[in-house]
Amino acid sequence: MDFVGTALAEMTMPQISPLAGEPIERADAERLAGVLKALADPARLRLLSLIQSAPEGEACVCDLTAPLGLSQPTVSHHLRILTEAGLLEREKRGVWAYYRLVPSAIATIADLLTPPRKRATKKAR
Repeated sequence: MDFVGTALAEMTMPQISPLAGEPIERADAERLAGVLKALADPARLRLLSLIQSAPEGEACVCDLTAPLGLSQPTVSHHLRILTEAGLLEREKRGVWAYYRLVPSAIATIADLLTPPRKRATKKAR
């Protein structure tokens, strides 16, 4: 399978969390804000949830329109935003496009938003 997407790790995400106690650089804040903006939409959050819970962890646009109650062009628009943010990968199969989550992207965001003390506690468990 040849999935296409901008992996979050390749997007040069900030190495320092905005919660680390040190000021985050402007460019890093802008990159992180762009990804968070992509997440800050109820339809997009539902899309991530629907794709993650789908059989084999992937879904076609045709499988996502009915559960969301949105038109195919609207669902495709939201999927494009999530793919450009590096949260989804896309694979074209004939006329259909299939999407799957980029687990490392979700983990990177969670890590950046977890205060360092909580991260240390979480890893020690």
